[in-house]
Amino acid sequence: MDEQQGDVDTAPGRLARAAYRMANRLAALRAARARPATGFISQPEPRTIGSQVRGRQLVAGNFLFAGFLIEGPGVPIWDLPKPDPAFEAALHGCAWLDDLAALGDSAARERAQDWVFGWIARYGGGRGPGWTPDLAGRRLIRWINHAILLLNGRDRTAADAYFRSLAQQTLFLSRRWRAAGPGVARFEALTGLIYAGLALTGMERHVPRAAAALARECEAQIDAHGGIPTRNPEELLEVFTLLTWATAALGEAGRSPHPSHLAAIARIAPTLRALRHADGGLARFHGGGRGIEGRLDQALASAGVRALPAEGSAMGFVRLHGGRTTVIVDAAAPPSGRASVNAHASTLALELTSGRRPLVVNCGSGAAFGPDWRRAGRATPSHSTLCIRGYSSSRLAPAGLIGGGDEVLADAPRDVWVKSEVSAGGSRLLFGHDGYVATHGLTHVRELELTLDGRVLAGADTLGAMSGADRRRFDTVMRRSRHEGVAFDIRFHLHPEVDAALDLGGTAVSLALKSGEIWIFRPEAEAVMSLEPSVYLEKGRLRPRASRQIVLSGLVLDYACQIGWTLAKAQDTPSVLRDLERDDPLSDD
Repeated sequence: MDEQQGDVDTAPGRLARAAYRMANRLAALRAARARPATGFISQPEPRTIGSQVRGRQLVAGNFLFAGFLIEGPGVPIWDLPKPDPAFEAALHGCAWLDDLAALGDSAARERAQDWVFGWIARYGGGRGPGWTPDLAGRRLIRWINHAILLLNGRDRTAADAYFRSLAQQTLFLSRRWRAAGPGVARFEALTGLIYAGLALTGMERHVPRAAAALARECEAQIDAHGGIPTRNPEELLEVFTLLTWATAALGEAGRSPHPSHLAAIARIAPTLRALRHADGGLARFHGGGRGIEGRLDQALASAGVRALPAEGSAMGFVRLHGGRTTVIVDAAAPPSGRASVNAHASTLALELTSGRRPLVVNCGSGAAFGPDWRRAGRATPSHSTLCIRGYSSSRLAPAGLIGGGDEVLADAPRDVWVKSEVSAGGSRLLFGHDGYVATHGLTHVRELELTLDGRVLAGADTLGAMSGADRRRFDTVMRRSRHEGVAFDIRFHLHPEVDAALDLGGTAVSLALKSGEIWIFRPEAEAVMSLEPSVYLEKGRLRPRASRQIVLSGLVLDYACQIGWTLAKAQDTPSVLRDLERDDPLSDD
């Protein structure tokens, strides 16, 4: 969402949206009157990664964008019904060109050309919803990346229209990039401007200012430890990828990126490595997914940064690893203000991956499945952590005049801490947050210890009233509840491919992975354990995937209550098997 927009239905919000649209339209109409650019000076090598599977779907007329599937065999992409603004934005961003290029056959080339030249015919005059700075930047990158695909077999008239449209969009972007919201949108707009300025005749004058602006964004948006305000790992990967693309384009044109630009890449690389699970996917926190397959490897290789994963906290996350097991924990205060419009109440939530197989996960972002799923995915019960029943560790509140989203995080934990110890048997970490102090006088403390071989994760979750003021608050809560206690649940959401079953008379849960590994979850005797339904919210699917969750329930009746648990590997992947089969992210089974 762009900076001048707001989703809040207030008079100031409506005026801001109207002013934003009008400014974009005027800039687009002005740019459309220009007739510059007749060809390429230089063409950057295609770097965007697509999916052959998605390419085949597009050729077959199955359009899956923003969680909506529209079936339209033979229907031009611009004639499709638009079920949601996000669906329409995905069309105008033209990232689908990556998928058609990955497929690369004659049918894919025909669709790519028909749809791009169809856009020029319908919207090239400066009208339509695609004239926003972030979409223009995304579109320019794809059109230039896939120029060979788009111009193959086309006549001079078509080529002239293509180059003219590229130049017009470049002029629009040179005037409107500042209106893109901070974060990915602005990085995308500036990278698109750099791409186009370097590639097109007569556009070189825009490069120095765009490169300088990109360097300023690196200084403003990327902190000293390689993190961004949203704390969204997938968004950090997108920023990193854009920076590496801009670096390569500048280098191929014989220009040097600004030192701040290169320094940002060097800061981000070790942070991304620390946010990566053993299976190569990113930790799924604060609205982010695991990332496009292969994009992180490609970006790291392009950057040429050989840094090891960051030690300690990386963008507020802590990573434990032993053997083939990784555990990543959200161990910092959540994003605040504008940066929290997609953030989750996930403090102290964990994810665990064994080899190529995710085991314990968070439900993920439900944004692709509508507002109700989006809101549910942001709540603490959708994460693998402790939750006081009926409460989240951070609450959602209307964005008000902050803009840029419908709800931000409020009443969030302020004091989130972590202490680490290295023992002979592995790594031991102690975490805590005060998200329930204001409501119940209780602090959540989580202790985790992973053995060196990665075969055992031992944990303990505690709710305790730490100070005199906290005890008085807890006493008040107890009086109001007639001393029935404070109910809480500790949740461990399981990946859909994990086969879970109660075992040992209901005192344990056996967890079988497709690799053949078997893990056993055991709580302490006083915990009430159940195996309940859950969901896995994954981009690229038509609906949430059914899964299971282990739930440990308890009551706080005194000033402290603790429940311990262990997750231990009981059987390795059989040596005769190679764990190569991966779930198809586009299937809906």
